[in-house]
Amino acid sequence: MPEDTYKHIVRIAGVDIPGDLPLPYGLALIKGVGYHFGLAIVRKLGLDPSLRVGYLSEEDVEAIEDVISNPHRYGFPSWYLNRRKDYDTGKDMHLIGADLIYVAKRDIEREMRIRSWRGVRHAGGYKVRGQRTHTTGRFGPTVGVSKKKR
Repeated sequence: MPEDTYKHIVRIAGVDIPGDLPLPYGLALIKGVGYHFGLAIVRKLGLDPSLRVGYLSEEDVEAIEDVISNPHRYGFPSWYLNRRKDYDTGKDMHLIGADLIYVAKRDIEREMRIRSWRGVRHAGGYKVRGQRTHTTGRFGPTVGVSKKKR
């Protein structure tokens, strides 16, 4: 690998990725793409997983962005995507970056608006997924037994 093709920072899907990271780990820095999805992308495109991000060509970067934006076209099953059966469109899609944050926030606001159990828990600032709250998730100073001064 010639040194003149190495880039210290590569921009993929709007995220600056350090060039010294292995490819799956570099792709995992994109919000909405984890290590396993990054590894699947690398294998689908036939790239070497141990390749450093800085040695990617412009064609490889464009191909990676295309897979991230259209995983259905490359044969990824619907259970591999992070947004299945979208509430508005009913489609399976994979969201990244600010779109993912916006949609998650919108889902929480919808649940609070319809006053579902999860929405009520979100509105009250309580744990939503069935965790115990008797001793955890408290706010304020510690309450309990304090040691005596000697």
